[in-house]
Amino acid sequence: MVSSGISSGNSLEDSSGTVAVVGAGVIGLSCAWRAASAGFAVRVYDPAPGSGASHVAAGMLAPVTEALPTEPAVFALGAAALRRWPDFAAELTAAGADPRLRTDGTLVVALDPGDRAELDRIAEQLSRMGRPVDTLSGRQARRVEPSLGPQVCRALSVPDEASVDNRALLAALLVACRGAGVEFHAHRCLRPPSADVVILAAGAHSGALHPRLHRMIRPVKGEILRLRGRPGALAPPSRTIRAIVGGRQCYLVPRDGGRLVLGATRSEVGFDTDVTAGAVRELLTDAERVLPAVAEYAVEEAVAGLRPASPDNLPVIGELEPGVLAATGHYRHGILLAPLTAEVVLALLRGEDGPGEAGPATPARLPPVSGDASHDSHRHSRVARSAP
Repeated sequence: MVSSGISSGNSLEDSSGTVAVVGAGVIGLSCAWRAASAGFAVRVYDPAPGSGASHVAAGMLAPVTEALPTEPAVFALGAAALRRWPDFAAELTAAGADPRLRTDGTLVVALDPGDRAELDRIAEQLSRMGRPVDTLSGRQARRVEPSLGPQVCRALSVPDEASVDNRALLAALLVACRGAGVEFHAHRCLRPPSADVVILAAGAHSGALHPRLHRMIRPVKGEILRLRGRPGALAPPSRTIRAIVGGRQCYLVPRDGGRLVLGATRSEVGFDTDVTAGAVRELLTDAERVLPAVAEYAVEEAVAGLRPASPDNLPVIGELEPGVLAATGHYRHGILLAPLTAEVVLALLRGEDGPGEAGPATPARLPPVSGDASHDSHRHSRVARSAP
């Protein structure tokens, strides 16, 4: 079990204290909804709720194919979160809006002999992890997904994975939060606001809010295209397609209405969110080799987001100091990990042990701050209590 670690002066077992959540992406909103539903008085601070990396994301719930090459702790955390998703989605729907969960699985495809060898390595690796998958020939893959192109020579079927419409999810969380009584404040916090307990869920910006997160949370840029099938073009696939194209990874995630999300690039360029011509060209070139019909699709949007990454690709979920919790650093897995993260945070607010699966995400693994940084942290916290 994960110990709460919150001192009795800062835990809120009687649900009478105030909780401030900094950040209204999928993590912040999930934590706010769960806390407010449990009876806590919750305020969320964000100038644009439902924006940021969560708004840009493809919405894959893919712990198996996202954790390759093998990252055992990342995989285990994701698998634990995926088990919670059906109930999480059903509760959101009951609260007022459908996040559009799809449970059709993932198809991982290869296009040339080098990519096929990589696919075989992945299949062997998954087998060692106790996750055997079905291997399909190119012809068998096209029977499953007729829109796949003739260059696809091999595929792995991963049936247990899912996806969700990220924007429908954010809309559902906003409805659920408001229904539970969450207050929203359109402030960009430069320091933790005044509250009995503060939850730092500001994504890539979390590193500026606490010295223990400084240099631990960094932005990783990802560019995504949103496409729409036009009359006469083959329909998008029914499930997520992950492709290895000339050694590069790309994914194509279906949406309702004949739409498709195509991604994703990865670059470490600070807080730059410009969409570049080179990234768009690379995404479209690779996608067209996988799904030739993409050339006939309309481009509805090109957008970039900033994934909050940590040095070990694990999130930071837990107490940073008395009265300050972190729920950040989810990197590519924020949407997948939202139900588990909110469960951990709610347990901490109640002064209870959280689920043991979340143990690797503890802030205890972070390096200690220097003496000067510790002094700054104390001064920062004292100032923060007076103003948002």
